[in-house]
Parts: sequence; C-alpha cells; structure tokens
Amino acid sequence: MTKTELVAVVAEKAGLKVKDAKAAVDAVLGSVYEALAEGEKVSLAGFGVFEVKTRAARKGLNPSTKEPIDIPASKTVTFKATTTLKDKIN
Repeated sequence: MTKTELVAVVAEKAGLKVKDAKAAVDAVLGSVYEALAEGEKVSLAGFGVFEVKTRAARKGLNPSTKEPIDIPASKTVTFKATTTLKDKIN
C-alpha cells in the first residue's frame, strides 16, 4: 500500500475529504518522524513500536576488491510488531 492508497482508505473509512485525510496522515507521519529524530520511542498500542538503534562502527570488506574498509557508526529505525498485529496477519 502506498501513501496515496493509505490516504484514500483513511478518507473513506473516516468519512473525510481526501484533502483532510492527507493532512491527517501527514500529521501522524510527521509526528513519528520528529519523535524518532529526537531519539524517542514511538509505541502504537495494538500495532507496534518504532525505535532508533545505533549500529557500532565496524570493519567490512569491499565486495568487488576484497579490501578491508571501515564502516562508520550509524543509526537505523527498527520496528517490533505487537502480538495483536502478529495475530491479525497470521
């Protein structure tokens, strides 16, 4: 499902105009982005938890030259589904 499709579904299910549904979806996603950027955990009951994790710097190999390279530390977003969500998709 794309963002456009999500907006259409929200508009239909909530009885909103597409313009209003798009504003609502954008507001929710924007709030999630901001919270994650500040290092906060975002927990949506019955859905799951988004969290920022830090990956440590490490050594790696360039696959084409087999030369060792340094991979810098980085941050990534992880998602852990709740049992409720897992049960609905299984």
